[in-house]
Amino acid sequence: MIDFLGKALTFVVVIGVLIFIHELGHFIVARIFGMGVRTFSLGFGPQLVGFRRGSTQYRISLIPLGGYVQLVGQDNEEDSTEGFPPEQWFVRRPSWQRMLVVAAGPLFNLGLAWALYASMFYAHGRFETPAHIGQVTAQSAAERAGLMQGDTVYAVDGAPISYFRELQKAVERSNGAPLYLGVERGSDKLTITITPDMLPQKNIFGEDISKPILGIRSTQESINIPLGFAEAMSEGLHQTWEITSMTGQVFYKLVMGVVPVSSLGGPIMIAELVGKGAEQGLSSVVTLTAMISVNLAILNLLPIPVLDGGHILFYALETIFRRPVPERIRAVTTKIGFALLMAMMLLATANDLIRLVGGGGPK
Repeated sequence: MIDFLGKALTFVVVIGVLIFIHELGHFIVARIFGMGVRTFSLGFGPQLVGFRRGSTQYRISLIPLGGYVQLVGQDNEEDSTEGFPPEQWFVRRPSWQRMLVVAAGPLFNLGLAWALYASMFYAHGRFETPAHIGQVTAQSAAERAGLMQGDTVYAVDGAPISYFRELQKAVERSNGAPLYLGVERGSDKLTITITPDMLPQKNIFGEDISKPILGIRSTQESINIPLGFAEAMSEGLHQTWEITSMTGQVFYKLVMGVVPVSSLGGPIMIAELVGKGAEQGLSSVVTLTAMISVNLAILNLLPIPVLDGGHILFYALETIFRRPVPERIRAVTTKIGFALLMAMMLLATANDLIRLVGGGGPK
């Protein structure tokens, strides 16, 4: 029971942090532009606790799976503008300012991911596998070229390398073209020409591809490289970009039908993942929070009305055509977007329940 409560509390904290940072982005940029904010709520539904500071009501509400910032004149001039001068009305601001306010939420989520990844690199350093060859596959390109177990690759096409991942990236970039490897074998230094085999593979999305393969494995040795603040920030930014790019590809492949909709997960899956992370320690929770934050940012940037991306699309069209999108069109597309979003949430929840019943949850 205590273990369950601990996992549940961790889940609530993680979701609360993600929502708070997202809404904080909207709030801060709105205030920078001098826009009025009527309510800043963490959660939906009835207020649990709250206070008023200036003209803004700050509250924590009953339902924790969301939050909102209620801007003055957010939809039209009759929308909650009482007590606020016209220059503070959201609807009267230039479209580029409104776009920035809306985009700030997802961008703050990406910023949170960057900060969390950077903190992990600063606290724990970076783990790398040296470019030592631990195994050569029989009849592979590596065996034909003369590579041997125990060799160390120190250069590819004249460019120095130190780690196995650098060798892997160089092979992937080759697209099957010959590579010139600088190899240390004992006290000798050799130059070995190797042409990767193009072999059929499945990528992470289950698609059939041809991939250049040498036929070697590393020694699985791992070394830790301490990082300073600037290096940790750089690594954190790189990691955030990698996860963002991968997440964007997943959403694209999902729309194109490459990734099955049965892979969609909802709050139950997130709770399970956070629970598993809590069992493994704080570092796992922090890393998982960063990954979920990226997913939340990308999801909100989808051009679906009711999501931030839909609002950005409307304001972009207003900028291009120099007139707002007609309210009738916005109303209809918002209803469609809301229905689509609800369908996605129901599907994700159904997938979660099927996984639970079938025992296919996160391991």
